[in-house]
Amino acid sequence: MASKAESSSTSSSSQRRDMIHVFWHEGMLAHNTGTGVFDSGIDPGFLDVLDKHPENADRVRNLVSILRKGPISPFISWHSGRSATLSELQLFHTAEYIEELEKANEAGGKELCAGTFLNPGSWDAALIAAGTTISAIKQILDGHAKLAYALVRPPGHHAQPSQADGYCFLNNAGVAIQVARNSGCQKVAVIDIDVHYGNGTAQGFYSCSEVLTISVHMNHGSWGKSHPQSGTVDELGEGDGFGYNLNVPLPNGTGDEGYAYAMDQLVVPALHKFNPSLIVLVLGQDSSAFDPNGRQCLTMEGYRSIGRNIRRLANKFADGKVLIVQEGGYHVTYSAYCLHATLEGVLDLEDALLDDPVAYYPEDSAYSMKVVDAIQRYWKDNVPFMKES
Repeated sequence: MASKAESSSTSSSSQRRDMIHVFWHEGMLAHNTGTGVFDSGIDPGFLDVLDKHPENADRVRNLVSILRKGPISPFISWHSGRSATLSELQLFHTAEYIEELEKANEAGGKELCAGTFLNPGSWDAALIAAGTTISAIKQILDGHAKLAYALVRPPGHHAQPSQADGYCFLNNAGVAIQVARNSGCQKVAVIDIDVHYGNGTAQGFYSCSEVLTISVHMNHGSWGKSHPQSGTVDELGEGDGFGYNLNVPLPNGTGDEGYAYAMDQLVVPALHKFNPSLIVLVLGQDSSAFDPNGRQCLTMEGYRSIGRNIRRLANKFADGKVLIVQEGGYHVTYSAYCLHATLEGVLDLEDALLDDPVAYYPEDSAYSMKVVDAIQRYWKDNVPFMKES
């Protein structure tokens, strides 16, 4: 039997341990995206085996299970999510767009744009994803946590105020940010490391100087009517928001060293200038070395490094407060490993808890670093709050 002193020491140590408050609800698994050739939903008739749509429930099942059963589990506190109300959705989305989604659901489903299928069960799952993200931010706003993670699907960062896009119906992070702003949080920094440009979040705050959106993504350009934004460095915002939308389009295959360089040379200085009171990490594991939707080469160590950087920035500027919102990540196994590594970094653990099953992926960071240097010069010349004083 432990002594009173030992019990007291154990209790004190437990209280000091950082915890990540994870918000999750199984109702999000009801979103069935179907099968076909990649994300098209098309059966050409000459293949015996069709792919599941990349944004399928299995990927999220593994994200949940690695946090429940993996070595990081002692650092996780679980909370149930809930559905968002229509009035909450209208903090970010137009009433007309929400009505369009409701009608599509009542009609039994609709392909809203290429690869983005609202099927029976999808609308309820989308409402839960948005509401679960709101629950996560409220955990922070109410002072019950500093680190909260909304483990949600369908993803959201491509959903614009009046437009679905890129597997996304509702902008989970965008709605939560508006909740934070309405609660008195005046300056929010959004750091989006999904492999694709977080165009929906950017569009929602494009004229706002109180929300700094930084998207670090693969240089992919526009992909059609649903995604007119290109994600290039010259998309800086407009009106009062000019200079508060910062894009970091990285060359394909950038890798761990290139991402670390971009964080150190671009993201960290921007947050030093902006001085946020809350940081939102928009997290996609589709920047990994083996993701079917990405062409970047991040490994677990790259994600771990990003997580550490986010934690240090939060400690310096935001009293340690970080909301993490799940986005892409489509390799059913490796995405879960990369999530684990990211959260290890956010916890700022001294040693890695989980080994990388890949361990090493070759990269040539020289070109990526030149691109980062060029973006840095562009920001100093064109972004008012980033210009040298």
